[in-house]
Amino acid sequence: MFKKFTNGCVYVMNKYLPDAFIFAIVLTIITFIGGVTLTGQSPFQMILHWAGPKGFFGLLSFTMQMVLVLVLGSAMAQAKVFKNLLKKIAKAAKTPVRGIMITAFVSVVACWINWGFGLVIGALLAREIAKEVKGIDYRLLIATAYSGFVVWHGGISGSIPLQVANPGALEKVAPTIFDGTFTIATSNTIFSPMNLFISGIIIFGLPFVCKAMIPDKEHTVEVDPALLVEKEARSEDASKFSPADKMERSKILWIITLAFGFVYIVYNFTQVGLNLSLDFVNFIFLFVGVLLHGNLRNYIDAVNEAAASAAGIILQFPFYAGIMGMMVGANPETGISLAGVISNGFVSISNNVTFPLFSFLSAGIVNFFVPSGGGQWAVQAPIMMPAGHALGVDPAKTAMAIAWGDAWTNMVQPFWALPALSIAGLNAKDVMGYCVITLLFSGIIISAGFLIF
Repeated sequence: MFKKFTNGCVYVMNKYLPDAFIFAIVLTIITFIGGVTLTGQSPFQMILHWAGPKGFFGLLSFTMQMVLVLVLGSAMAQAKVFKNLLKKIAKAAKTPVRGIMITAFVSVVACWINWGFGLVIGALLAREIAKEVKGIDYRLLIATAYSGFVVWHGGISGSIPLQVANPGALEKVAPTIFDGTFTIATSNTIFSPMNLFISGIIIFGLPFVCKAMIPDKEHTVEVDPALLVEKEARSEDASKFSPADKMERSKILWIITLAFGFVYIVYNFTQVGLNLSLDFVNFIFLFVGVLLHGNLRNYIDAVNEAAASAAGIILQFPFYAGIMGMMVGANPETGISLAGVISNGFVSISNNVTFPLFSFLSAGIVNFFVPSGGGQWAVQAPIMMPAGHALGVDPAKTAMAIAWGDAWTNMVQPFWALPALSIAGLNAKDVMGYCVITLLFSGIIISAGFLIF
């Protein structure tokens, strides 16, 4: 029964889900229509929100960060030492069941520790397992690698729980309620009993859910060997190197470069511990990649090869920034935005028991159109935090409801899947059917967590 339902989800997504870029265009049109009809703004006002300073080019910095996550992570993985490590893990799989479960566990744990690291490592491990294990469904394998991302906002790199732990963060969204000194410690968010309950069940349950989705031989789609073909290492004759060639392979320049990078990496770890920003994760990817490749020329070649896979991110992220601009763009007369309409709708039907659950569900809906943790907080916190306070709800629980809603519907939102799909050589429709199951499983666990605690 479960496999039939899974196969049905896969069939529907594969047949009706368009390319990720077309999905972004459809969301743009839906948001535009919703803004005009629900906020009383003119079509021209919505266009201005779409293309304005907080619109189309509002995610340029974040777009570059994500391009670097993909390119630097992939370049690092091309090093022989790193490939051999992934191969050793992959060889332990041996069977499709073990391959799926290992991928799920590694991915979900890595994403809980740091989402940028987990997003790339899960996809790279999945590719290696596809090479080693015969008879494994490649679509499910990549979907499994991506599914671990569902826990990121409840993990130690979650942007909302880390943000509210800083003085002044809550005052910005609700100045009439919180002063500049009020903070919410991570012991009440990330490491609270409720969050550990939700995270723990998903982390240990996801491998078994993914195992249950393994299709029978009739429905199994193995990897196209062409997707796993790797560029052969160039044979080089050192005797023919020009002075420029020798400089590119100079161990002295390589060591100096590494010294600059690793001095700062060690310093940063001593200052902030495991609280890794996305910029610092990219910094680590870069210098570990330089180290593993052995010289600067090899690393340059690896980056050149990896850069071609970033096309989807470069094309689509500006359109999602435009969608965010229309979601948060308010009517100048009433101050109403489309995101506000959605959030206020859920607030109006809530009480002190159901408010965290409805905050989570509303955040899940808004996340389709604002798939960014920081953007999600900026959109919903000014509405949800005061409403939760008025109902007597713990502000830590309200903040985590927004955080988990932001993470939850990423399972059926191609935005965050783009790096994994680029590494895998697949389209969104190939994996989203399986991710629907992860969405349902995690949705039940998260909802139960908010109602039980």
